[in-house]
Amino acid sequence: MAYNVTTTIIQVARQRPATEIMALAGEVIRGGGLVAFPTETVYGLGANALNPEAVARIFEAKERPANDPIIVHIHMFDQLNQITNNLPSGVEALARRFWPGPLTLVLPKSDAIPHSITAGRDTVAVRMPNHPIALALLRAAGVPIGAPSANRFSRPSPTTAAHVRADLDGHVDVILDGGPTDIGVESTILDVTSAVPTILRAGGVPLEALRAYLPTLAYAPQYLLETVASAPAPGNLLKHYAPHAQMFVYEGDDDEAVYDAMREQALSLSNQGQAVGILALNHEILNFEAITAQIVLCGRDSTAFAANLFAGLRALDTAGVQAILVRVPSPFGLGLAVRDRLIRAAEGRVLQVTAQGVDSGGV
Repeated sequence: MAYNVTTTIIQVARQRPATEIMALAGEVIRGGGLVAFPTETVYGLGANALNPEAVARIFEAKERPANDPIIVHIHMFDQLNQITNNLPSGVEALARRFWPGPLTLVLPKSDAIPHSITAGRDTVAVRMPNHPIALALLRAAGVPIGAPSANRFSRPSPTTAAHVRADLDGHVDVILDGGPTDIGVESTILDVTSAVPTILRAGGVPLEALRAYLPTLAYAPQYLLETVASAPAPGNLLKHYAPHAQMFVYEGDDDEAVYDAMREQALSLSNQGQAVGILALNHEILNFEAITAQIVLCGRDSTAFAANLFAGLRALDTAGVQAILVRVPSPFGLGLAVRDRLIRAAEGRVLQVTAQGVDSGGV
């Protein structure tokens, strides 16, 4: 059972993971257990991707709906033979360009992959992580590892072992603590099974980098209700990455109008007795000096914002705020992935701000 297990937390040296620790974790994976481990994006909750009973433990531990598929992780190209038996033309060259790294490819699945991994679809999401501990675990396990983010479903993703423990203590056998993750948002998901390669989720590989390699690339993010029969890829449901506090997500090109709208909303909420939190880039703090709010700064640019986003949301939840205000960064580089996560954290409610006013329509 995934519940009421004794969770063991093991400190692991990032650059030189101890062989005996990785051997132990690999044995847990082969035995049908769950191991949480760091990747370059977020911490993953891993199980033997070829074992349906082990995969079921992931869904149970996370309280994850069966319609949300799981990414399969590998450490060498030869493992693709276990996962897909019909590799589309040009995909190997694409993978060798971006793997190991934060790019997930949606491929035709082989019969060896349980339907629970793919939410019943005939495609499977696969990636090769770029993190020494993740790769060492994959080598030690000797099997592909299915791993969504190591958190309770729909909560902000974990970027530290402490986040994993807060959500899954008693539900996972081993947590490998390798320190904070690097990128802080999940992988980019690219569907290469259609005529036009299509990004289904923005992530750690920026759109611009992929477009330089695939000029015809399309961007078609999915914002699906939980009632959908099956999502085409992980992270495509509308509600995801959400804190307990209510999110107010602002977008607009007119800086003065956006910050005016945020200040007005913060004041209104404070007057109603609500504790307000603000998630902001460093330079934005000057716009909130007159506001009574818990402010978490996420760094100087979109890359730093991505690295600190989920930790910031969790910190504001811990501080007990009831509302979180945040402005969407420019949708370039990792800013596009941050925008996607904020939209899902707010369940699609994005406040579009112009000099004429605020439109509270959704995505």
